[in-house]
Amino acid sequence: MRNGEATVRHGEAAVPHGEAAVPNGERAVRIGEAAEMLGVSVETLRRWERDGRIRTHRTDGRQRLLRLDDVQRLLTERRRAGVERPIRAQSARNRFEGIVTRIEVDRVAAVVEVQAGPHRLVSLMTAEAVEDLGLRVGDEAVCVVKATNVVVEVPAR
Repeated sequence: MRNGEATVRHGEAAVPHGEAAVPNGERAVRIGEAAEMLGVSVETLRRWERDGRIRTHRTDGRQRLLRLDDVQRLLTERRRAGVERPIRAQSARNRFEGIVTRIEVDRVAAVVEVQAGPHRLVSLMTAEAVEDLGLRVGDEAVCVVKATNVVVEVPAR
């Protein structure tokens, strides 16, 4: 490494730190950066490499690089697979089990309405979150409410 640059074997040109390139010229990150992005250890990524789940490339200095496309694929897989461990406790105490009664989605945002007993809850979220959750009208859902603001209203007199 020279002046923050890494050279990839196979005759690739030197590229700035954090924006390395793999043999076909695609952008890549070092294994430690990829592990941090994925929320796993470097050893987990090495194990995934041995198992054939990912492929790394080596710099002239023998540092492992992962293609950013592969990191994104793994992030998508992990997001779709959900939480790896069940939640045993949380600070939010207000949980409302109900049925999704309305979904309005545009390019960026979405409105999701859930009827939970006598309570109608409305959540504003990203359109991507609706897609990732696979939400459909009629689905069961749990709304977790954690208020950070309290609004005081005055009734009409």
